[in-house]
Amino acid sequence: MKTEFILQAVQAVNHAILAHESEIESLDREIGDGDHFINIKRGSRAIAEMRDELADLPPDMVLQRIGMKLLSTVGGASGPLLASFFLALAKTVKERGTATLPDKAAAFAAGVEAVKSRGKADIGEKTLLDVLIPVSQAFTRLAAEGVEGAALLNELKRVAEAGMLSTRDMIATKGRAAFLGERAVGHIDPGAKTCQLVIQTVCDLALH
Repeated sequence: MKTEFILQAVQAVNHAILAHESEIESLDREIGDGDHFINIKRGSRAIAEMRDELADLPPDMVLQRIGMKLLSTVGGASGPLLASFFLALAKTVKERGTATLPDKAAAFAAGVEAVKSRGKADIGEKTLLDVLIPVSQAFTRLAAEGVEGAALLNELKRVAEAGMLSTRDMIATKGRAAFLGERAVGHIDPGAKTCQLVIQTVCDLALH
């Protein structure tokens, strides 16, 4: 994981989020409080604008600065959760490095565990963790098996999409959607959609 790739991913994710504005906003209007996309767009733009100040930093410091920026600019529940992911990711990258795929998978897993801990949530509760946890598990397993390249990235994209779609049939127990009870069934969680989009975008970038 090199700084240049992280910065390219930041720009690609920012463009992808803007391109899917109507879709994510629609999902949030259905079962959220309507500010998910506003917060995500604000954070994404703020990170994209950090390119010059991050360009000469090592990857762990880039990820740490991104986490702190998200914490200070993104409101609602998303800010602390996303910040926790990047700060844990940065810590593991600094301690372990990213020389191998298992190293990268371990860093991603540390980020996901931080989100679980901060949000006091787990898989099956109609949140972004329904994407992050299966992707982390698949990443760890495939990396250990020596799967790499397009086979790995396409599988992570498939798992992310399956996790996102699985939230449609769930009853939410966390966040704003929890107040809707069974009325939230039939709607995809907006946070899960955003995470799926980010993972797809980063994987597509790595494929090229």
